[in-house]
Amino acid sequence: MHWYKYASPQTFFPFAGKLIPWFASIAVVLTLVGVYIGFFVAPTDFQQGDAYRIIFLHVPAAWMSMFIYIVMACWAGIGLAWNTRTSSMMASALAPTGALFTFLALWTGALWGRPTWGAWWVWDARLTSELILLFLYIGFMALQASIDDPRRADKAGAVLALVGVVNVPIIYFSVQWWNTLHQGSSINMTKAPSMAATMLAGMLVMALAMWAYTIAAALFRVRCIMLERERHADWVKEYAEKNA
Repeated sequence: MHWYKYASPQTFFPFAGKLIPWFASIAVVLTLVGVYIGFFVAPTDFQQGDAYRIIFLHVPAAWMSMFIYIVMACWAGIGLAWNTRTSSMMASALAPTGALFTFLALWTGALWGRPTWGAWWVWDARLTSELILLFLYIGFMALQASIDDPRRADKAGAVLALVGVVNVPIIYFSVQWWNTLHQGSSINMTKAPSMAATMLAGMLVMALAMWAYTIAAALFRVRCIMLERERHADWVKEYAEKNA
């Protein structure tokens, strides 16, 4: 299979349409399983009680906020380097979902911080760098929206996205580089996880659910962007007539 042919919006559009129902269905199923494990199967924490269960939303959302930004920057960089329209459109399609998960991570973090830290918000290194990530997502979308020419908007957004990548390792390593209130990672590639297996399973299932949702949402959004930007192309007119 020649994957490079999907660099064209005309060929990527129907391919994305076939994938959306699959990933949307996977996201729904995994979300139900993850919520069940996290809120009904996982044991109560001996220190935080049931308040800790917010991690089944907070931690996967925080993971996805960073992961999506890296993927978005990669798509934007590819579009900038090789001038591929679909790559730039994918970057634009990922930004709203990335901003959503970043906001969700900050919001659930505040809900978790109130009973554990006694405060909704502290200017902690991890929290502050995550807030900067939200501003980067918003800035990326605002910058693109402020430029009428889509090609110029893609290039300007790509530069901002690539520069902003430096914030991702700062978020990840902030608890190691600085003395912060935020707890360290309970999952390490070189050590056994410091949590019950059901807790870990619930977080991983929710992370996969968010990953599947991200793909479905981004593919749906990129199809909308393609219809808008390619509205004068013959294939878009044919698609509109067929679905009229």
